[in-house]
Amino acid sequence: MQATSYTYDPDTRCGSVLLDDGTPLPFDAAAFDAGGLRLLRVGQRVRIRTEGEGEARRVVFVTLQTFPDPERG
Repeated sequence: MQATSYTYDPDTRCGSVLLDDGTPLPFDAAAFDAGGLRLLRVGQRVRIRTEGEGEARRVVFVTLQTFPDPERG
């Protein structure tokens, strides 16, 4: 799934993305670290994986479009 980075704090490695429909979803340091990133700029297009539904939906993986997703091959 694609999204756009919306917020990012380099100290905590946490932030949020906006889905293409405008829905914001937060991500934590574990999701950031899973993607192999060192830095994220607001406005970058990213590839994400989510788990859960509704209010429980959360980002579990965030990376750049050109980076591999080890679970997806």
